[in-house]
Amino acid sequence: MKSNFVDYVKIYFSSGAGGAGAVSWRREKYVPRGGPDGGDGGRGGNIILRGNKQLWTLLDLKYRKFIKAENGEPGKGKKMNGRNGKDEVLEVPVGVLIKNAETGEIIGEITEDGQELLLLPGGRGGLGNWHFRSPTNQVPDYAQPGEPGKELCAIIELKLLADVGLVGFPNAGKSTLLSVLTAAKPEIADYPFTTLVPNLGIVKYREFYSFVMADIPGIIEGASQGKGLGTLFLRHIERNSVLLFLIPVTSEDIDREYQILCNELGAYEPELLHKKRVVALTKSDLLTEKEEKELQQKYPDFIIISAVAQKNLDKLNDLLWQKLNEDSRETTELAS
Repeated sequence: MKSNFVDYVKIYFSSGAGGAGAVSWRREKYVPRGGPDGGDGGRGGNIILRGNKQLWTLLDLKYRKFIKAENGEPGKGKKMNGRNGKDEVLEVPVGVLIKNAETGEIIGEITEDGQELLLLPGGRGGLGNWHFRSPTNQVPDYAQPGEPGKELCAIIELKLLADVGLVGFPNAGKSTLLSVLTAAKPEIADYPFTTLVPNLGIVKYREFYSFVMADIPGIIEGASQGKGLGTLFLRHIERNSVLLFLIPVTSEDIDREYQILCNELGAYEPELLHKKRVVALTKSDLLTEKEEKELQQKYPDFIIISAVAQKNLDKLNDLLWQKLNEDSRETTELAS
């Protein structure tokens, strides 16, 4: 079954050309030899991207390989200007990054609902011959042509905006945790790479608060070099405020698994290692009480949870909320 989640598209854009100015002369019953009255050409249509928080995928743009805005209309007599070309306004999810496909240069990004980015301006319309009259040239028989539209081959890349991003090996329990904490319904099964696309869910916290959690497809050793699902989804971690590392208690080597996760994030983007993080040991329902106590003594900075048994999930939410609001709390304390 094909996924409806699309986070990368490459599109050739062309803004509209400006309309030509008109060469025209005033001709009326009692004015047989009037002066110039050619109107201006209309502006070509712009290419505009607009953020829409209701969208979470680039699916609508997947099959649009070429997008062109409308040309401006030419000017007319009686100083009548041509109509401007219609703008092409494309609704995109919040969190997209736009790059020049040929140079890799970042053109811009959209991070807020309703934010607009002028990707390509339309060509200016040409001036009609009315503008070129002068005492020494009362009958200008020329006008400006319209400017051509601009062209660009661009890559639009979606990076999910979420408060908390789940980081872990395949089958670490990320989808199960997301399904328990939120209303999201990710596919869950006991084999690696069940999650093939990122999933988002809203975690209700206390009575009046909430935060967004993203389940990112599992990382494996070598992911930063493209192994497994590779860098295909690592970019979605970049815009998460807090990273929640999930390591199952059944791991053969918890320390090594944690280190591999850190190494892969750092290899992909060193700045990711400076993000706030919480580390949770999952699937604790498989431990005896004695084993859990020993594990907690060995890893005092980690929280031990079970999504299946819903153990310590309130404590986990408290930790995440605390991390998410550290900056605002520090600012408040400094102000006071």
